[in-house]
Amino acid sequence: MLCRKHIALLIITLSFLSLLLSSENEFTTDCDEAREIAKQAYIFAYPMLEDFKTMTIQAIGPGLFNKFYNSRKLRGPDYKEVVRPNNDNIYSALWLDLRSEPVVVSVPAVEDRYYSFQMIDMYTHNFAYVGTRATGTGARTFVISGPFWQGSTPTGVDDVFRSEGNFVLCLVRIAVDMEVEGDLDKVLEIQKGHEIQPLSSFLGEEAPPPADPTIFPTYDRTKAESVEFVSYFNFLLGQLEVHPSEKELIEQFGKIGIGPNLPYDVNSMPPGIREAVEEGIKEALETIRNPGEMVGISKNGWNLTKRIFGSREEMQGKYEVRAAAAYLGLYGNSLEEAYCPNGLVDGDGDVYDGSKFKYVLSFDSDELPPVEPKGFWSITMYDESQFLVANEINRYSIGDRTNMKYGEDGSLVIYIQHESPGADKESNWLPAPDGIFSISMRIYLPSEVALNPLYCPPPVVKSGMAN
Repeated sequence: MLCRKHIALLIITLSFLSLLLSSENEFTTDCDEAREIAKQAYIFAYPMLEDFKTMTIQAIGPGLFNKFYNSRKLRGPDYKEVVRPNNDNIYSALWLDLRSEPVVVSVPAVEDRYYSFQMIDMYTHNFAYVGTRATGTGARTFVISGPFWQGSTPTGVDDVFRSEGNFVLCLVRIAVDMEVEGDLDKVLEIQKGHEIQPLSSFLGEEAPPPADPTIFPTYDRTKAESVEFVSYFNFLLGQLEVHPSEKELIEQFGKIGIGPNLPYDVNSMPPGIREAVEEGIKEALETIRNPGEMVGISKNGWNLTKRIFGSREEMQGKYEVRAAAAYLGLYGNSLEEAYCPNGLVDGDGDVYDGSKFKYVLSFDSDELPPVEPKGFWSITMYDESQFLVANEINRYSIGDRTNMKYGEDGSLVIYIQHESPGADKESNWLPAPDGIFSISMRIYLPSEVALNPLYCPPPVVKSGMAN
């Protein structure tokens, strides 16, 4: 009698065989068709390729699957790994390899601050959340499984979250207020409460055989941006469940050699087809790198970011948006979790320059960013290279957790400039570099009125010449 695991493997094999057979038709010999298929396939694959690149660096190379990696401090000017870093939260990261079996994760109660545990699949969909907004402030124990696990919810588990792929990234954000003495230590204690174990260990059962750690192709950016992206794409498709709504699309991609686990030889392409595929990739990259208002609209000098990250249901069919979002910055939050207007120019449409001007951002009491309870907002300063800016008061962001001074009527003025605005105004000072800069507003747990229509902050205006 076949056990559940054997049945699941049989289902996987039959699914792959179906797709392989449907993709066995010969390469198209129509160059225009090949170019268009390559363009659409590359746009579809781009977030997955970027995810695989990051997984190679953070998990495959160092062998850090199924282990929490905890940051121990807020990011500052010395942090240069990712542009426009966040200065609001302490991060933890957890890469999961779910090929062998699911994992069980336990997180502690977090009642006094914002907290989120974001789960991201191989498509870069945010397929689940645990935390303040999604599940509340209490402790939680949950299973994260791959697509082919057939088990039921174990006793003692609150939730089962099923990924469409075998590999998952979990990002944990815990708000910390550095202006409150001892607050960082509280966050580090919360981190100690994160636990992970294989499902077999949780159930007291014998562990299944471990998954083969040598299956991963070596990532090469040049190959990933050429016709050879197909070999990576085929590998990745073999590690996930092809969604029913996209099976026909993947079959269409088969006309240029794409399919789950299909062997790929670039030299097998008919004459002229390789060049057509390369042209399609170039067209795809042009679309991805120049999204225009596809990802946001401009108002008051702010770019108001639309829903560019989310669940499968929210992002279904939005392949160009997903690709552009992956290019602009992987692993963003769903809009209900965090809404992030970006300020690249002032209210006059001019690029910010701290060497020439002082600026102010003035809110009437009814213009302040709308947030839900336990939510918060901030504005972070970035230099021309899009990193945090060193300054004499070690303040890299400012917001409603900063001890700012408000007007008697609830209004607020923030001073954005290189030199101090004076001791009486330093509580409301966001230090700028002596040169070009930009800013980002982050609203965690935005209220419903902030999202429909999208909330737009007041314009940042010049208030005088720099000293």
